[in-house]
Amino acid sequence: MQCEQMQQGRKANCATVSGRVFVAGAFAGWVYAILFVVGFTIKVHAAETKPNVIIITIDTVRADHLGCYGYALVQTPNINGLAHSSARFSHAFSTVPLTLPAHASLFTGSFPMATGVHDFATNTLPSSAVTLAEVLRQNGYATGAFLGSPVLDARYGLNQGFDTYFDHFDLRHVDEDKADVVKRPGDKVMDEALGWLKRGPRQPFFLWVHLYDAHYPYQPPEPFATRYKTRPYDGEIAFVDVQVGRLLSFLKEKGSFANSLVVLASDHGESLGDHGEQKHGFFIYDSTLHVPLLIKVPRATPRVIGEDISLVDVMPTILQALQIPTPLTVQGRSLLSGSLGRPGSGSSDVYAETFLPLLHFSWSQLRALRWKGLKYIEAPHPELYDTVADPHETKNLLETRPAVAQVMRNRLSNIVRRYTSVSSEEAGGKGLTDPALLDRLHALGYVTTPAGTVADASGKQLPDPKDRVQVYELFWQAMADGQQGRYEESLRKLGEAQKLEPDSLPVLLLAALDHFQMRDFPQSIQLFNRTLELKPKFAQPHYYLGVMYAQTSNNEAAMEHFKKALELEPTNFTAAFGLGSTYLRLKRVDEAASAFQEAIKLHPDYAEAYTALGEIYLYQKRIDDAVRVLERAVAIAPQMKQAHYRLGHAYEAKGLHAQAQEELDRANSLPPMAPKDVPNQ
Repeated sequence: MQCEQMQQGRKANCATVSGRVFVAGAFAGWVYAILFVVGFTIKVHAAETKPNVIIITIDTVRADHLGCYGYALVQTPNINGLAHSSARFSHAFSTVPLTLPAHASLFTGSFPMATGVHDFATNTLPSSAVTLAEVLRQNGYATGAFLGSPVLDARYGLNQGFDTYFDHFDLRHVDEDKADVVKRPGDKVMDEALGWLKRGPRQPFFLWVHLYDAHYPYQPPEPFATRYKTRPYDGEIAFVDVQVGRLLSFLKEKGSFANSLVVLASDHGESLGDHGEQKHGFFIYDSTLHVPLLIKVPRATPRVIGEDISLVDVMPTILQALQIPTPLTVQGRSLLSGSLGRPGSGSSDVYAETFLPLLHFSWSQLRALRWKGLKYIEAPHPELYDTVADPHETKNLLETRPAVAQVMRNRLSNIVRRYTSVSSEEAGGKGLTDPALLDRLHALGYVTTPAGTVADASGKQLPDPKDRVQVYELFWQAMADGQQGRYEESLRKLGEAQKLEPDSLPVLLLAALDHFQMRDFPQSIQLFNRTLELKPKFAQPHYYLGVMYAQTSNNEAAMEHFKKALELEPTNFTAAFGLGSTYLRLKRVDEAASAFQEAIKLHPDYAEAYTALGEIYLYQKRIDDAVRVLERAVAIAPQMKQAHYRLGHAYEAKGLHAQAQEELDRANSLPPMAPKDVPNQ
């Protein structure tokens, strides 16, 4: 069977997959009349209504902190209840302990070296990727997503295939170093998701709900804050469980739960001090890779499945359960093959990685392979663990079992090579580094070796993250202090980190940002200039230097730095906005208008850019254009005082006196906005 062309862009062809999709690389399977879930059976009746599909991803939840996984210190009755109706996978693992790349793997069924998404913020899922939402929409599903964090904003590409993608976060007054702690509370996310369901999307539907509450900082609402006073992380999980219960109750009340395919998973866990890491992303031990995974398929018998599986296996499992062809791009294996009298697939390789130490700290990346109860971590100082006998990964067996380590090392290299784009070999990566990542590494001054390791420009091996965890923890503690406005304490910790690693670019950058927030511009400028000495092609320091020079009326210097920031990072819409503001102060009005238009092009929901452009149109007597862009501004940001004020003046100029007065009254009723670098005309 051959699938139709995907609706958006040129997507990969599909192949019917009703057996297993093996990690080993075979992308088509055998068609069975009776489909078997691993550990439980299901018979699909084509004449029946297509099942709805609901995926709930709960950010940053360790599997061993849920009741259904044996944890007794937190109450999760709703998740436990879902587990009693589902296949519960006791050994499910993330591909990357970071939100964006883990979700990219889940929704494409592909590993990071195929998606090109290894990191957060600076990565984007390419439009050529085939997502679960796209496949389901092509097969008649209404699709909606409701998100709890801007780290999954549409700009990063996971919106592909969704009719509704609720990612409306107001980050206009949030510094970029604080974006990861911005949360939409789970009850608000669920309000939006339930509102979408109540409005009646066409049937069948695919709903994704992302709950971010368990991510640091842990600040559960009452009564969970009091109930879990000494364990706020668990309090967040208990709060999330209530929100999951709201969704499940709604489905049951409407009679649609039984015929819904429901998946509950986490993207990654949380170290909570294991191996010296408090949060996640730095190491790839199981405290951050082992995740809960529940899959409820209509009419399936619930079971506990003990084999090792990966988040990349979720997409092919869903598609096979729905009897929808699975794209050839999918690298995961379906979990709907038989285990009750049917031949099993045997052991599979489970891959994981983190490039955070490399891309942000100039330390080595980490890659891991799990196979037959063993786990190998490729690092400057490699590690080998028997995860059955040593589940907490405390006894490195590398020296006592070198032959086994070599076998694991070879299997890991083969996995990476198999799932990395062929074009990376042409780019010099020898099949072990995908093109998107290779470009970033070369831009950062790194070189790649035929073995797939990364070195600095001189060829020197990069430090092992295990040897830098103290610096890393001081950095993140300092960042947390800064995010809470404790800048002096943040700078003290950064000073300690700098003693351990004097030329750490992230440490210098964060110190510069702290001084910027304290409005100690001379010291901030000095530190940003130091970061540019270490990394000349670095957009962020140029942006902040532009802001500081603008605020101290050095407009020529501000203009040059904003231009440089845009040159190095063409998608930096805030730099485009800053450049437009600077042009206005220099009375270069046409160039200012072009810069604001560029900011809007880069960020179509940038209310301040629409407002500034509207001010220019008013100045130029282009009243209709002013009304158009200012109406857009107030639609995006209805609480923005300046936008209502300017729109009132535009209506007045157009002779719409009643509407003008309404807008001016609205502006006067709103509190002042935080000052921005937008000059008045």
